[in-house]
Amino acid sequence: MSAYLDHAATSPMRPEAIEALGAHLSLVGNPSALHVAGQRARRVLEEAREELASVVGAAPGEVVFTSGGSEADSIALIGGTSARAGEGRGRCLVSAIEHPAVLGMAGRGAEVLPVRAEGVVDVERALQMIDHRTAVVSVMTVNNETGICQPLEGVRAAAHEMGAWFHTDAVQSLGHLSVDFRASEVDMMSLSAHKAGGPVGIGALLVRRSVTPSMTGLGGGQERAIRSGTATVALAASFAAAAVAATQSLAEESDRLSGLQSRIMAACRELGAVVNTDLAEHAPHITNATFSGMRADDLLFLLDQQGVFASVGSACRAGVHQPSEVLLAMGRTPEEAAATVRFSTGHSTTDADIERLEQVLPEAVARARTAF
Repeated sequence: MSAYLDHAATSPMRPEAIEALGAHLSLVGNPSALHVAGQRARRVLEEAREELASVVGAAPGEVVFTSGGSEADSIALIGGTSARAGEGRGRCLVSAIEHPAVLGMAGRGAEVLPVRAEGVVDVERALQMIDHRTAVVSVMTVNNETGICQPLEGVRAAAHEMGAWFHTDAVQSLGHLSVDFRASEVDMMSLSAHKAGGPVGIGALLVRRSVTPSMTGLGGGQERAIRSGTATVALAASFAAAAVAATQSLAEESDRLSGLQSRIMAACRELGAVVNTDLAEHAPHITNATFSGMRADDLLFLLDQQGVFASVGSACRAGVHQPSEVLLAMGRTPEEAAATVRFSTGHSTTDADIERLEQVLPEAVARARTAF
């Protein structure tokens, strides 16, 4: 028996998404073409845009389809900063616990907003750093490693007061927490289909009508002159179907996942782990725990042998054996960061999956500590 507990990396496709994908894979026609075949493809694309917009509190014209969350982040940060350079706004600020697609901007000159020990952005320090030279500020909605929710409102208000655009990576929110672009008052928001039971290879950047980041690549600017490339119609339809399904019974699903999360946390604590997720307000599907006296890689290997699939953090860091940058930013030691594991649940997770984890975790932890 296996238990897939790595939904934060990628979630199995929902039946609705698979059906929508299959129904449109044979559709012929470039949605930018003017002939009837192109018009049919365009109609499917725009219906998908409308469906997605309706469940995330956006207008259809605010949905810019991308190849995934990473591209959405890149457009928001690179394109946003570039678009405002002529205004004398050359500063970009990102939090220290962002996904690599955002934190990578530090290598392009972005300044890093510090976080507190409990894993939330230091709002007071952020307010001191944001000024009239700031082009874009980016703070994620839910951290992909710890599951901790970030204090967006205070930072967003400060950014707007100084005339800066505010972006949030909400990839880990869709299907787990309420997503309302309009009510959030952010300027740009990144989403990804495969984190919510949709297909890999498509995401979206929600962009307010008053905001236009520069294109980061060459091409025809098919997506609102912000993103180029022939639209992936079947993927868009599948993404929309997954988003609709993921948000239909959100409250009930959040409660169900919270119950599973409580069991995972209890199982970790019984073995002496520090549950980092529980240090602040958090999403219901991610549990991040530090097990002293062992290496996370050893524990994951032992769990894998028992059919339990978890991770050490961001899937974009897979295969890179180094301590989590998120945990280090929270003030943890390299040894603590290297002993931290992430369990994440989703729509296909069952009670039996958690029972399997509860059965095999004690022995796996004991053996990992012996190996250390």
